[in-house]
Amino acid sequence: MKSISSVNNIIVFGEEGYAEINNYLSKNNPSLIFILVDSMTQELCLAHFLQQLSTKIPIEIIEIETGEEHKTIETCLGVWNTLSELNADRQSLLINLGGGVVTDLGGFVAATFKRGIPYINIPTSLLAMVDASVGGKNGVDLGNLKNQIGVIQPSEIVLIDIDYLTTLPQNQLKSGLAEMLKHGLISSENYWLKMSNLSQLTLADLEELIFESIQIKNEIVTQDPHEKGLRKTLNFGHTLGHAIESYFLTHPKKETLLHGEAIAIGMILAAYISSEKLNFPKEKVEEIKQVFLKTFTKVNFEKEDLSPILELMKYDKKNSHGNINFVLLEAMGKPVIDCKVEHETILKAFSYYAE
Repeated sequence: MKSISSVNNIIVFGEEGYAEINNYLSKNNPSLIFILVDSMTQELCLAHFLQQLSTKIPIEIIEIETGEEHKTIETCLGVWNTLSELNADRQSLLINLGGGVVTDLGGFVAATFKRGIPYINIPTSLLAMVDASVGGKNGVDLGNLKNQIGVIQPSEIVLIDIDYLTTLPQNQLKSGLAEMLKHGLISSENYWLKMSNLSQLTLADLEELIFESIQIKNEIVTQDPHEKGLRKTLNFGHTLGHAIESYFLTHPKKETLLHGEAIAIGMILAAYISSEKLNFPKEKVEEIKQVFLKTFTKVNFEKEDLSPILELMKYDKKNSHGNINFVLLEAMGKPVIDCKVEHETILKAFSYYAE
């Protein structure tokens, strides 16, 4: 599969991708190579990755704990200290081998250690392949608030190897599908339709759809690398989705939601709000709801859940001047940014979701 040129880096695939990385190592000759893994990718992915490397440069492995709850500045401190203790310098290379937590956190660590060292992303989850590792955004959570601390600093290379997907449980695969469906909603109704019948997909189909999903995101990021306008459209469903994810992450009686599970809810809610604010067709709202509910289990919201979820929206990164800004749809593939939405309409959206 051919590579994709992005903003200051390249996205490569499969065997040719490993050849690209080996060429990079030979050409740039890093002083040391550090591979950041979590406890799952250490066990399931690291051996496969190391077999593909062809270099005599010393390699050190740094392991962090698995899970969104460890995507914190405290984890970064541990990684920074380890890099320092192992004599990392500005010519060292960090390779992030893992899902979105590893690529987000690892990119932030690399961008800030000694004012910046180069890094490479090897995403091992579907979500990281189509979203987290592409576009140069990286960072950590602030308590239960998603991605509040970070920078935009692209990796040197992103390598997509779908063999890593065989290590994932079903719920993690589904989590990535939510972001792929989002790319259809904001950019291409044709892609949305291809993605809508997920039960018929084979792994070969998925590889093509991953490639197309990355192309959609890359076209947006290339035009607006620092999220001044167009790139905000990638946040469709995320204003409420992130608030829901944050709320469930720390509520003692709620089961934690994966990112894609929360964003799927956020997209159903955003589609309903789009029909109220921008006359997005009601039949399309129902189509979107049914597609997501075929893949993601419906979540029960109590009345007392809604107020704290709405309160969490004020921390969304798209907000400005005290306004909560939504991305909505006026038609399939036609998003509108910076939409103001009153709480009453949001509550009606939750009622629609519960029906």
